[in-house]
Amino acid sequence: MTDLTGRVAVVTGSARGIGRAIALRYASLGASVVINYSADGDNARRTLDEIVDAGGRGIVVQADASSLADLDRLFTTAIDTFGSLDIVVANAGREVIGQPAVEVTEEEFDRVFAVNSKGAFFTLVKAARLVSDGGRLIYVGSSTTVSPYPGMGLYSSSKTAAANLVRILALELGPRNVTVNTVLPTATAGAGVFTDVTEGDEFHRMNAQLRPIGGRGGTPEDTADAAEYLAGDLAGWVSGQSLVVAGGAVQ
Repeated sequence: MTDLTGRVAVVTGSARGIGRAIALRYASLGASVVINYSADGDNARRTLDEIVDAGGRGIVVQADASSLADLDRLFTTAIDTFGSLDIVVANAGREVIGQPAVEVTEEEFDRVFAVNSKGAFFTLVKAARLVSDGGRLIYVGSSTTVSPYPGMGLYSSSKTAAANLVRILALELGPRNVTVNTVLPTATAGAGVFTDVTEGDEFHRMNAQLRPIGGRGGTPEDTADAAEYLAGDLAGWVSGQSLVVAGGAVQ
């Protein structure tokens, strides 16, 4: 079993969905967790309550990942509160699906790229400066970056920049034994635009045909499993890699 006792983890966008699942998992493994949100304070506090009720440690910090000043405050608060920074998961993002690339406006581009590209890039870069030697940086990308899909041009493109940065940071931070990796989830029930899917709806019917393993779409816990592995000692010699979490599907 992974043991994260004594480690401090920051998970951006962890009020709900995949980020929440990762925050809860890390806390259950002994880490002190910084729960981050941009606008959904109520769910962020519910996530913290669940951690504390289970005997874990954590705090909630409001910060917009697209704001460099907010990111500085997020990391400073984490270190001031818990004394170190050992694991950072760049998860915050905006999701857009079903939109042909030829219909994307400049306003939509700027809004999505502000969080998914700029925000993720600087989350990783700022974390790289502050993370302890032997630490872990993890980027939550999208399986659409390795398997193109119609209607995902804006979203997929916005998730590509940080995925490339991961490979470069892995080389630059390797001498400090800091690993840098990407998790690429597929369409995930209970997260992003699929937060409110229900059993038997189109999401489940589609995924039953696409996923060889289980005949279902992804869950936040599937991605948390991958994030647990990459944060733990077993992945100490794994860096610069992308792990697709898609139930055996190509996309």
